[in-house]
Amino acid sequence: MQSLHVATGVAAILAEVPNPAPKDPTGGSNGISLLLSYVKWGALIACAIAALASGGLMAVGKLSNRPDTAEKGKSAFIWSLGGVIATAIAIPLVNSVFSAAN
Repeated sequence: MQSLHVATGVAAILAEVPNPAPKDPTGGSNGISLLLSYVKWGALIACAIAALASGGLMAVGKLSNRPDTAEKGKSAFIWSLGGVIATAIAIPLVNSVFSAAN
């Protein structure tokens, strides 16, 4: 019976704790949104460059009979695709969480 009184008292104390609405820490600064936009585009460009470079590495490795170079190119291509997937997931997340859709 004592635990019921404790639970009621805790609930009453917690009901009095203020719960303010979330506030934008940047104060609506366009600079932060611009910076996030540049980073998002930079990540996509880096993934594209990595995919192109790894394709070239595979071709050079195959044509010059260097199987280890071709394997590095294949591995780099897989990782660049992984980067594209991670970026494709992160961009909408950043847009929704930080309201930075530009």
